[in-house]
Amino acid sequence: MSDALLQNSFYIGNVFNSILYEHRPSDKFHMIFSTIILFLNTIFVATQLILGQEMWIFNAGYPGGAFAYFVTHVSVWYQTMGSVASLLLQLMTDGLLIYRCFTVWCGSYRVLFVPCCLWLSQSTVFGILDLITSGSPNGDFFEGLAARIGLVYFSLTIGLNVITTCLICGRIIFYARHMQNHLSLEVSKAYFTTVTIVVESALPYTLFGIAFLVSLGLGSNTSILFLSLYGMFSCISPQMLILRVVKRRAWSAETAQPTALVFATHSAAAAAPYTTSEIGSSRATSAGRGLGSRGVRRYSESE
Repeated sequence: MSDALLQNSFYIGNVFNSILYEHRPSDKFHMIFSTIILFLNTIFVATQLILGQEMWIFNAGYPGGAFAYFVTHVSVWYQTMGSVASLLLQLMTDGLLIYRCFTVWCGSYRVLFVPCCLWLSQSTVFGILDLITSGSPNGDFFEGLAARIGLVYFSLTIGLNVITTCLICGRIIFYARHMQNHLSLEVSKAYFTTVTIVVESALPYTLFGIAFLVSLGLGSNTSILFLSLYGMFSCISPQMLILRVVKRRAWSAETAQPTALVFATHSAAAAAPYTTSEIGSSRATSAGRGLGSRGVRRYSESE
């Protein structure tokens, strides 16, 4: 055995161990959360692929064609398993959105009342009813009782998405205007970008949900297309949000404080980044002073 190979392997192994060991507890939670939702989404996609393979390849000559096979086997056991995985995925994603809304709104419990009520009703009542009616023999998600219960279930779910998205977007835009008024437009743009609003509020997830709900309510066959996109973004949107959290670019409880806005810039092009803005309750004047060799400035307001 080569001594050089052994030593280099041992050193590299220690480096990876240090990286994995030094994750914050919240990072470990987000990694586990990401893994679970990816696993659930994989189950959903796999079951859809199996149904398509059975419908278009293995049973291409089925009496009545592919559509007749789909209607007959839409409640087959693996489709029910995919529906369960999709339901759990939506519950986890909606729960993450509620938590992020709680964070952006500085831990205010008042904004959580309606979203939590919708989340509980969709998970404990209509979600279970939707699985039972659509997964029962001869059940059809797109027709009859299953379709009506599914419409109610997705109305609650997507209504929750719309509320949380609007709350998060509104809060971020409010602070963007606040920063623009007290500092400058350039400083505001450095922290409140379109990407921030889209990712933090899971906007694509909500928009595809609205498109699916409208097409489902109208009885359009395009609803299955929007359902697939809605299901995929129920995994992609939280993954993008978690990536920002792990990279320390997402909003935290300190960032959203109403009396002390704390910002950390990651751009080397910023010559003098602003990190803190404290707003007084009475008339104030701005005064700047240096805080060290890193060129960080703190603007405060005093009587």
